[in-house]
Amino acid sequence: MIPLRQFRRLVAISAVLARYRLDEIIQAAHLFRPMRAMRVLAPRGVRAVKDLPRGERIRLALEELGPIFVKFGQVMSTRRDLLPPDIGEQLSLLQDQVAPFPSAEARRLIEGSLSQPVAELFADFEDEPLASASVAQVHAARLRTGEKVVVKVLRPDIARRIERDLELLRTIAGMAQRYWEPGRRVRPLAIVAELEKTIYNELDLQREAANASQLKRNFDGAHELYIPAIHWEYSRRDVLVMERVDGIAIDDVAALHRAKVDVKLLAERGIRIFYTQVFRDNFFHADMHPGNILVNADDPADPTYVAMDFGIVGSLPASHQYYLAENFIAFFNQDYRRVAVLHIESGWIPATVRVDELESAVRTVCEPQFAKALSEISFAEVLFQLFEVARKFNLIVQPELVLLQKTLLNIEGLGRQVYPALDIWTTAKPILEDILKERSGVDAAARELRKRLPSWVEKTPKMPGLIYEVLHQASSGKLEVKLAEPALNPLAAAHERRGRRTASAVLAGALLLAATLLLALDAPGPRLLGAPALSWGGALLAAVFGWRALR
Repeated sequence: MIPLRQFRRLVAISAVLARYRLDEIIQAAHLFRPMRAMRVLAPRGVRAVKDLPRGERIRLALEELGPIFVKFGQVMSTRRDLLPPDIGEQLSLLQDQVAPFPSAEARRLIEGSLSQPVAELFADFEDEPLASASVAQVHAARLRTGEKVVVKVLRPDIARRIERDLELLRTIAGMAQRYWEPGRRVRPLAIVAELEKTIYNELDLQREAANASQLKRNFDGAHELYIPAIHWEYSRRDVLVMERVDGIAIDDVAALHRAKVDVKLLAERGIRIFYTQVFRDNFFHADMHPGNILVNADDPADPTYVAMDFGIVGSLPASHQYYLAENFIAFFNQDYRRVAVLHIESGWIPATVRVDELESAVRTVCEPQFAKALSEISFAEVLFQLFEVARKFNLIVQPELVLLQKTLLNIEGLGRQVYPALDIWTTAKPILEDILKERSGVDAAARELRKRLPSWVEKTPKMPGLIYEVLHQASSGKLEVKLAEPALNPLAAAHERRGRRTASAVLAGALLLAATLLLALDAPGPRLLGAPALSWGGALLAAVFGWRALR
C-alpha cells in the first residue's frame, strides 16, 4: 500500500508524463494506467510535444518534475551501455540549473552553521547568487583579510526533500523493473541506488572540500591544473568557503580564440591531466562538464586549467587501472585476442566464455575504428563499444568504469570542441605506457619489497620456531601423504617423494629468507667473515635442503 503523500506525488508525476505523451511509461507502470485520461487536461500548447522525439520528451518531463529527477536522468545518462541511443543522448543534455532560494535564507543557513553573523564573517557578501543548482547555490564574498571567495551553501531542508523524492523514485523504479519489459535490462532500481550514493556524497560539503584538497595536493607544483584553496576555518558539512577564481569558460571557444590561447596545447593538456588523474593518482574529477572548468589565459601561450565543484570524484581498483591501460594499448595494436583475454582475466567477463568467440566479436566492432583518422578515434567510444560487445557475453558491469567512461566522454568532447584535430592516442599513449612500466619494472619490484619488508621484519623473531616445527613434522613423517587404496601405492610413493621435495624446497626458501633478513638486520652474536654466524648457518641449511629438493 502506497502512503497518501506518495500517491499524491504519483498523480502529479502521471500528469507530467501524460502531458509529454510518454504513454509507454504510463502503460508500463500499472498504477499509472488510470492516469492516461489526464492527457485530455493538457494545454494545447503542450500537446505539440507529441511530435518531438521520444528522448527529448523524456528529458523535458524530467526537467519539469524537478531537481531530483534531473539528477536521476543525469545518472541514467552515464549508463549508455544500457539505454537506447536516442534516450541516452538526450539525458546527457540535462542541465542542473534551478531557481535560487532567497538570499536571506542563505544568510540564515550560513550563520547557523558558522555561529557568526555574515557581516562579521565577510567584508562583503553578494546576495545575488553566482549559480544555483539542485543541491546548493553559490554566493560571491570577500573575507575580512581581503581575499575573494565563493560561499557554497546547501539548500534549506534539502536532505529531507531528497529522501522523500528518493523514496518515491524507488517505488517508481520498482514498478518499472517489474512491469516494463526493458526495465529488466536497464535495472532502474540499481540506477536509483547509484543516484542515492552520488547525491548523498554531494550533500556533504566537507567531503567536497577534502576532495579538492586531495586534487590540489596531487598537482602540487604542476602548472597545468589549478585547484582553488579551501578556507577550512569557514567550511562545514553544509557550508563551503573556497578561493574565488576567474577565467574563460572552457566551452567558450570564441573567447579562447579572441584571447589568442594556444588551443592545441590546451586540448592536449586537458587529456594529459585526466589520464594522469586516472592512471598516476587513481583519483579523478568525475564531473567535468563545461560549467566546472575555466581557463586561465593570463599567458595565452601557456594556458592553465582551473577546476571547480568537487562533489563527485572517482577511483579505480589497481587491477582495473592495469587492465584498462592494457586494453587501450592492445586496441591500438589491433591485438583483439589480447583485448579478449584481458576482459576475461580481469573478471569483467566469466571465465567460461571462449576467447576465440569474444575475440571475433571484439574485432567486428573495433576494426571499423581504424578506418578513421587517429584524430577522430575516441577512447570513450571504444570503451562503450567494448562494453556493448561484452554485455552479450554476460559482462559484469563495473560502476567505477561506467563513471570513468562518462567522464572520459566529456573530456574528449571538450578537447575536440576546443581543438577539432586533437590526436588523443598520441597524447595519452605515454601515460598509459608509463603505468604499465611502473607495474612490471624493477622499480615496481623494489617498491613491493620496501612495502613488505616491515611485515617480514616483524615476523622474523617467530621464524626459527616455525622452521623448527616444519622440520620436526618432516622428520617425524607427518608430512607424509597416505592413500588407502593398495593399488595406488606406487602413485602414493611418487606423490610422497614429490611432497618431500616440495617441503625441502619450501624450507630452503624460508631458511634463505631468514638468512637474508638476519644479514640485513645485522643480527647480534658470533660473527664469521664479517657476517652474523646465524646468517651463515641459515644459508648452509638452505643449501642442504635445496640439494634435497633437487634429488
